[in-house]
Amino acid sequence: MLVGSLYSVMAIGLTIIFGVMRVINMAHGDLIMLGMYVAYWLFSLHGAGQPIALIVSLPIFLAAGALIYAGIVGRAERRAGEMGTLLATAGLSYVLANSAQLAWKADFRSLPSALSGASFTVGGAAVNLSLLSAFVSAGILAAATYGFLIYTDAGRAIRAASQDRMAAALVGVPIHRTNIGAFALGSALAGMAGVLLTPVFYVYPYVGRIFVVKAFVVVVLGGMGSVIGATLGGVLFGVVESVVSLFIPSGYRDAIGLVIFLLVLLFRPSGLFGRSRL
Repeated sequence: MLVGSLYSVMAIGLTIIFGVMRVINMAHGDLIMLGMYVAYWLFSLHGAGQPIALIVSLPIFLAAGALIYAGIVGRAERRAGEMGTLLATAGLSYVLANSAQLAWKADFRSLPSALSGASFTVGGAAVNLSLLSAFVSAGILAAATYGFLIYTDAGRAIRAASQDRMAAALVGVPIHRTNIGAFALGSALAGMAGVLLTPVFYVYPYVGRIFVVKAFVVVVLGGMGSVIGATLGGVLFGVVESVVSLFIPSGYRDAIGLVIFLLVLLFRPSGLFGRSRL
């Protein structure tokens, strides 16, 4: 459940972008990777912990998401539709991953074991402190995102655009600005998910490839375009992945997501929780 909460934060950003614009952001995992590097370098150079890294990453990835949409995704969407955005974000994914490799090499990095390995025992079960802290932070982020979508004007505009773009435009919702805001929000959640993942996973330029697959599995599992579904789907996926990995070799752990992905598409294409509104 602790790991699944991190998957939820990854997937919420992806499902917001898809729910509003029907854009499949192939660079989502690479934004998570960059978030991991932000957390890693802030700790390595300045000794900053997760709370500081989350605060720093929020404006960075909000601005990055807005620039990516305005400069790449929006243009691709106008000129080539959904397929254009898919190809554009796939190309961006390669650019970000290879740029990270040029800047920081392909070395595997991690935070000191004193931080990532500390735990305490409850009823005979060891609870990792880093995972528990990330679980609490992920819950706060998910609740804050849901509150933003429900109670703010910008959030209501995003929900309206996700339900019916034409009707939203007719009643005065600025679709272009809403698209930028949704993409910026989704990118910020990706970056902050990377911060939360840093104490648990190794940091290297191509780690985003693993996370984008997991995020897509969670989005499909919970229902495309559903924030609540992504939250519940992430926790469920984390539980299933952890339990099944007890019975199979650890090298096949990442294949579990692909199997779940195929099973959901075959037997429940709308997701286990159906498609709900943002």
